[in-house]
Amino acid sequence: MRVSTARQRAVDKALGVLLPYAPYADTKKIRALANDRKLRTLPASVAVWLATITHVRHEYSEYDALLTEGYDREAARFFVLDQINAVLTGWRATRLLEPDEDEI
Repeated sequence: MRVSTARQRAVDKALGVLLPYAPYADTKKIRALANDRKLRTLPASVAVWLATITHVRHEYSEYDALLTEGYDREAARFFVLDQINAVLTGWRATRLLEPDEDEI
């Protein structure tokens, strides 16, 4: 049985608002990332957003391949922006990644 904390409920709510049509397998991974100790101090909505971008970047784009080919992080992130937004659009996300958006 999963014990529900206020943080977990806030993350679940933020996930439902941001990604209403995301597959369960993906939301499960995003939820785990959002509850990671690195993001735990952030508001749930911010943690979910950062976890979502991280998950989509690594699972649904060519980001890691570009890094392997020698691109720096900034260039690789630029080149996968449209791939990330395509996934978010498919999940009917209420927010898309902006080209000049800084990450925490």
